[in-house]
Amino acid sequence: MERLNLKHKLGDKWISTLASIWIQCTSGSLYTFSIYSPILKSTQRYDQSTLDTVSVFKDIGANCGVLSGFLYTFATPSNRRNAYFGGPCLVLAAGAIQCFMGYFLIWASVVGLIPRPPVVGMCFFVLLAAHAQTFFNTANVVTAVRNFPDYSGTAVGIMKGFVGLSGAILIQFYETIFHNKPTSYLLILALLPTINSLLLMWFVRIYDTKEQEEKKLLNAISCVALLLASYLMAVIIVDHLFTFQLLVRIATFVVLLLLLSSPLCIVPSLRAREKDSSVIHQSLISEGQRFDQEMEVHDTRDSLEEDNLNLLQAMASVYFWILFFAMACGMGSGLATVNNLGQIGESLGYSNFENNTLVSLWSIWNFLGRFGAGYVSDHFLYVKGWARPLFMVLTLSSMSVGHAVIASGMPGALYAGSILVGVCYGSQWSLMPTIASEIFGVKHMGTIFNAITIASPVGSYIFSVRVVGFIYDKEAWGSGCSGTHCFMLSFLIMASATLLGSLAALALFFHTKNFYNQVILRRLLHSLRE
Repeated sequence: MERLNLKHKLGDKWISTLASIWIQCTSGSLYTFSIYSPILKSTQRYDQSTLDTVSVFKDIGANCGVLSGFLYTFATPSNRRNAYFGGPCLVLAAGAIQCFMGYFLIWASVVGLIPRPPVVGMCFFVLLAAHAQTFFNTANVVTAVRNFPDYSGTAVGIMKGFVGLSGAILIQFYETIFHNKPTSYLLILALLPTINSLLLMWFVRIYDTKEQEEKKLLNAISCVALLLASYLMAVIIVDHLFTFQLLVRIATFVVLLLLLSSPLCIVPSLRAREKDSSVIHQSLISEGQRFDQEMEVHDTRDSLEEDNLNLLQAMASVYFWILFFAMACGMGSGLATVNNLGQIGESLGYSNFENNTLVSLWSIWNFLGRFGAGYVSDHFLYVKGWARPLFMVLTLSSMSVGHAVIASGMPGALYAGSILVGVCYGSQWSLMPTIASEIFGVKHMGTIFNAITIASPVGSYIFSVRVVGFIYDKEAWGSGCSGTHCFMLSFLIMASATLLGSLAALALFFHTKNFYNQVILRRLLHSLRE
């Protein structure tokens, strides 16, 4: 009877995870800004500078999620963890309301339902719509970490990966149903994520049960995510080579929906299997015995163990500011790169087709980084005992190489460099929240990692405006700039900055190495043996 009850609870946890994934699949609407920005520009009579100002508020709203973290912490006291209207449910509802209000007001402005708002009003509408994503992310990411504490890196990677893919998913939805109708698409952005979240939020809950099948469950979801990313990449490339007819678009979209719903068949198969120990499980047991022998006489504990620091306490720690600085270098330079990909390609003589393909594929590289960093860091933490900040060092140093490759201006350098930068940029979005939860605790995780995320728009402003924009304007002649000199110095500066960020992450690795060995890994091993 106890085993059946555990299986039932595992199924509940699975339903929560699946609901979170589906919410994530529609929560990345800000990545599709380029679809409706032309109609926004023409109907509101904006110049390019004004449109860029509106876009800045989109980035601010999407990266300042401290309020969502406070709401999550306030709404999930221990005595209400499984309450239906509380915790994740309340945070998702708040996000849905903001999403609807923001996009509905934008749509109403575009179609003339309300008087044309001043620029500051439109900036507020866009900020409100983008700010909703932080509530979706916080609810789904933090809940995933609480539901899968032993595999938090993989869980965060999956959630962040699907929100990275959501831009490509929504674009496929637009191309199939609302092709060349950006006004209708704005109304759909007000309705689709809102309705989807309100319907599914009741299933996103926190569960305390643990089973060996959790790893198999996450591996199965990971396979679906990789298959979905591969499918979307193939569709993007083929669609740019051959213009799809309507029936073909419908068929490809149906296949996409089938892939998204395919995880539904995983639970019955998991329930039908007998429990068995995996190779990783066996290696963990032996690793745990080794640790027990080494620490039999004395058990040195880091001062951060068992602490659940709040935001102010975390900000008083040097670890918080090391993470903030590293993320400003990594996320900031990555965001500056994607914001200027089209202009870089134009200066290097790329065709519109090549530029569009480059920008479209960015979401795939972003996904691979988000998903891969979480999964790989979990694997090596369990099997080798490698502290997770080490992977932040590796990804930031690799991003530095990517920036240097783009700066070289060699044939194909922009494609190769954008792959490196895209993958490593995405990696930061899964590594940073996981490291924050391990160092500062999960109780205030939503608030703390969202505070660190503010480093992204800060870094983006410095690199986009003060570096890339400033140097481009100095190098430009007349109406534009052509040649490698337009961006070479900018990317060399960003390569140096990300290298400096990797050194900061290296300092974090050495400072927390004992903490990971003596606290985090032992906690995971103890949890596994329970």
